[in-house]
Amino acid sequence: MMSSVKFNFSNRLKQLPPYLFVEIDKIKQKAISEGADIINLGVGDPDIPTPEIIREKMKTAIDDSENFQYPLGKGKIQFREEVQKFLKRRYNLNLDPVDQIQPLIGSKEGIAHFPFAFINPGDVTIIPEPAYPVYNSGTIFAGGNPYFVSLNADNNFLPDLGKVPANILNKAKIIYLNYPNNPTGAMATKEFFEGVIKIAKEYGIIVVHDAAYNEMYFEEQPVSFLEIEGAMEVGIEFHSLSKTFSMTGWRIGWACGNEVLIKGLGAIKNNIDSGVFGAIQDAGIEALINHDELVGKTRSIYKKRAEVMTAGLKRAGWEMDIPKATFYIWAQPPKKFTSMDAVKKIIKEAGIVCTPGSGFGPSGDGYVRFALTKSVEKLEEAIKRINKIKWQI
Repeated sequence: MMSSVKFNFSNRLKQLPPYLFVEIDKIKQKAISEGADIINLGVGDPDIPTPEIIREKMKTAIDDSENFQYPLGKGKIQFREEVQKFLKRRYNLNLDPVDQIQPLIGSKEGIAHFPFAFINPGDVTIIPEPAYPVYNSGTIFAGGNPYFVSLNADNNFLPDLGKVPANILNKAKIIYLNYPNNPTGAMATKEFFEGVIKIAKEYGIIVVHDAAYNEMYFEEQPVSFLEIEGAMEVGIEFHSLSKTFSMTGWRIGWACGNEVLIKGLGAIKNNIDSGVFGAIQDAGIEALINHDELVGKTRSIYKKRAEVMTAGLKRAGWEMDIPKATFYIWAQPPKKFTSMDAVKKIIKEAGIVCTPGSGFGPSGDGYVRFALTKSVEKLEEAIKRINKIKWQI
């Protein structure tokens, strides 16, 4: 029964861009209803099971009576201490587990909440695009104004912040970065981060670095933004166990960095949520203790998949850089198509779901993102189907 009362969405919600993926899902469902055998390479959700040692820890932790109560605030000091040890081993960072590490219900949650602590209505955030949509939505929900900087292949998908007008830099409160990058797979250099820190200090801008894919690399290890001299004065970095340990559904990550930035984020979280379930923190501890053994196997799997998929797409006439990190392929079809038209064609003619680059921002138009979240056998089948597509306009 329809209500006679009229409800209106808030202006903040109305500012969000259209949810492009609804149309893709409609096309997918139609194809399924017509009997298509769909291969879903659209969502970045690992098919590799969470390692057994982590699952076994969860089974015992869930019976621990200490985990029946609110975890509250920063949760278990043991989890933060394990994060501290990991960051020391991996990046040689020396962080205080009390003041410089904040557990999160997944890094997405933390990134979305962070602007509420530091953005006032009308403040500007600088967002390189194509980008993970939460940087934009978090800005809008906090009343800020996003300023987009295009990423393109000519600059190795790094933002040229030197081209950002001075009047924007003067208004900006946050610069978002994400390397290794979703969706492009690009990596950042220490020299690039040094340039960002110089700008951030000059204009008093917070640097938010989303490091969700730092452990998903194939050769050269990505750097942490916080490794760079001066970064701790201006920056906060977000990490996640989701991709690293195939724990997307578990919802656990952390923020680390400047203690004032961590304090601000923590104050927002204290008023919004009740922390990460204690048993999941225990499982996260187990994951970090066994990090090197577990993640090496996962990297090998994704590296093989990336090699198979890029080689197959190139045979089909697609253009792309071979990814150095993440588990995504960022590719251009053989003929000039909009991202959405290309994705529709691939679903209809090959039964393969992928993501239009335009869904990550206007600079992504003309690209398609494939997630390497299926077995090599499935990817080889996908390549066979893609090779049969006729790309005449």
